[in-house]
Amino acid sequence: MPVRRRRMVTLVAAVVALAACTSGTPDGSGRTDDASPSPSATPVAATLQTSPPHATVATGSDASAAVQVSAALFATAPVVVLADAADVPGQLTAASAAVAVGAPVLLTGGDADVAGEVDRLGATAALVVGGADASALPAEVDAVPLPAGAGTDAVAAATGRTAGDDTSVPAGGEAAAVRALAADAVAVLRAEGGAQAPAGSADEPAEGEASDAPSDGASAGTTASDGTASDEAASDGTASDEAASDGTAAEAARLPATASPEAGPPVLGLVSGPQPLAALATLRAAGADVVDVPGADPRATSAAVEQVAGAQPTAVVALGEGFGTSDRLAARVASARTGAQLPGGGQLVFPAAEGQPGKKYVALYGTPGSGALGVLGEQDVPATLARAEQHAAPYRGLTADTVVPAVEIIATIASAGPGDDGNYSNERPVEDLRPLVEAAGAAGTYVVLDLQPGRTDFVTQAQRYADLLALPHVGLALDPEWRLAPDQVHLRQIGSVGADEVNATAEWLAQFTRDRGLPQKMFVLHQFQLRMLTDRERIDTSHDELATVIHVDGQGSQPAKAGTWATLRNGAPPVHWGWKNFYDEDLPMLDPVQTYQVQPVPDLVTYQ
Repeated sequence: MPVRRRRMVTLVAAVVALAACTSGTPDGSGRTDDASPSPSATPVAATLQTSPPHATVATGSDASAAVQVSAALFATAPVVVLADAADVPGQLTAASAAVAVGAPVLLTGGDADVAGEVDRLGATAALVVGGADASALPAEVDAVPLPAGAGTDAVAAATGRTAGDDTSVPAGGEAAAVRALAADAVAVLRAEGGAQAPAGSADEPAEGEASDAPSDGASAGTTASDGTASDEAASDGTASDEAASDGTAAEAARLPATASPEAGPPVLGLVSGPQPLAALATLRAAGADVVDVPGADPRATSAAVEQVAGAQPTAVVALGEGFGTSDRLAARVASARTGAQLPGGGQLVFPAAEGQPGKKYVALYGTPGSGALGVLGEQDVPATLARAEQHAAPYRGLTADTVVPAVEIIATIASAGPGDDGNYSNERPVEDLRPLVEAAGAAGTYVVLDLQPGRTDFVTQAQRYADLLALPHVGLALDPEWRLAPDQVHLRQIGSVGADEVNATAEWLAQFTRDRGLPQKMFVLHQFQLRMLTDRERIDTSHDELATVIHVDGQGSQPAKAGTWATLRNGAPPVHWGWKNFYDEDLPMLDPVQTYQVQPVPDLVTYQ
């Protein structure tokens, strides 16, 4: 008989003895520390990673994800818990036991290197649940069996730790039940209907299957049926190394005495989509809370941002490929940790998580103090914000999305003359714009700063407004109509900008946003002729920190505007779309119902 298999057979009998002898309470429930190893045993605890990776994305099969989460959270573990990758009842049992003893759960029967992870952890014992394959363990690791679907008494006996009440888990509720496990009073999870491990598991051989137990009917570690001692017990009737003479289980029949891991750096688990039970159990065993993340982006909803900000995690472990690379996730978490939210909630300009409302924006365009450049400047700051809300309100009954009022402020104004700096652009001082910008933030109104740079470049002008762009609710718009070549002047030519300058501006704004942990920013590109954005197909819209909008500025008759809309959308890079309603130039101007009949429905509607 192989050594490991013989030990497991011995331990099967010992666990049965333990379940019968947990007499720490008058009812023998085994729910007190009397079921623990003797006080002389020094409890050994797992150690958590002191510097876990800032972001770990566990991907692949459930078995592979289980190893990745174990490696991210645990530096050492004297005990591991094994379950079979196809055995859901067994994984529920394993989860309860793992949280009780503070150990990772690993899955056999999959594609993961279980032996390698057990060796890395330095484990000396494993709780083998149900049909888990103990041959996956290194030879020196002791295996303690536990039936899948085991109840409170058996779990307490095998782990030597206090176990809570049996808790029936309905199909489909497994992930929620595992996430609710708490080390101080671990519920013993059992699949609804009392499902047990499949026949042929380590607990019970399948019908007709040969057992490794001795063929003469003697159980390993007990006395043979003829009264003689088996090869596992002394012939004089004294207790062997595996069982005590009074019928109680020997210490080898259960896991070594364990203590809960000491608290490590705050770690948060993130889930979106399928939730592998073993990985969830390891998160809970390490003391990590688990947060639902719609769309696999912690910035997507107010709830996710609030939970991340409240936890202030040093590290996160995300389950599922939807979270992207670890670097991308780390940047998103850094933003969510700030707790700052955009008007309309969350930190995404246009959230797109399934089952969650999106956002649309309705804006006033112009510059403060001048009615000549748009409706935004026709009134003072409080009246401007009230007017923005009045424009947004009729759209709310037309969409299930959240409609956010907005203002697009012309920060640099195209000028007829070169000015002192010769660039044909009048740059408004930051302090002139700050009252409206800050009041908008307080009112839940989004702000876009519009640049009309003349003969200078967009990056140079954007950097002038860094103090305002550092505010969470402020985005940026580029107006190529007013971007001049060195020999051009306004109103004689329509300006244009190439993809390289747009990309350089986007790169600067994205890095600026990332470095400060800011919510995503709206990045608007105005256009009403194809030549205004040259090499448009090369414009980079991949920055995770930006939500790029092509804003169609055509004016005039509605057939002409519809033609411009169709022309500009043809062959465009992947972007969101904006529509402008002109009070004086459109013939006629569309009302809100008509505006939302434009297809696709505009994400940004601006009034000028």
